[in-house]
Amino acid sequence: MSSSPKAVLASFQENLPKLAELNPKATQNFVKRLMAEAMQDGVLSFKQKEFIALGIAIATACDYCIAIHVKKCFEAGATREELAEVCGVAMVMGGGPAFTYSTFAAQAIAEFAPKG
Repeated sequence: MSSSPKAVLASFQENLPKLAELNPKATQNFVKRLMAEAMQDGVLSFKQKEFIALGIAIATACDYCIAIHVKKCFEAGATREELAEVCGVAMVMGGGPAFTYSTFAAQAIAEFAPKG
């Protein structure tokens, strides 16, 4: 995808209500139940779960997911260095495609990183 991670995230957020209108039950069950419950602190912290989600997003080549989970990683207190290591693990697990999608993750890290 050629859009910036911020544009990708904005597109997702713009179109999510359209999906919810088409299929409210499935959308609500995914967002309010499955995702919300799976990502809560448990034995693994929310931050650790976001690292996992980002690694899977890179390995499965999902621009939307990369943008969302990089942003959420930073919201959970992640550092650029931690996200760089997530990219490295994703490359090991996903090979060449994960390597190429790590460049999109690097762009997302640069765009979403807290300033200062």
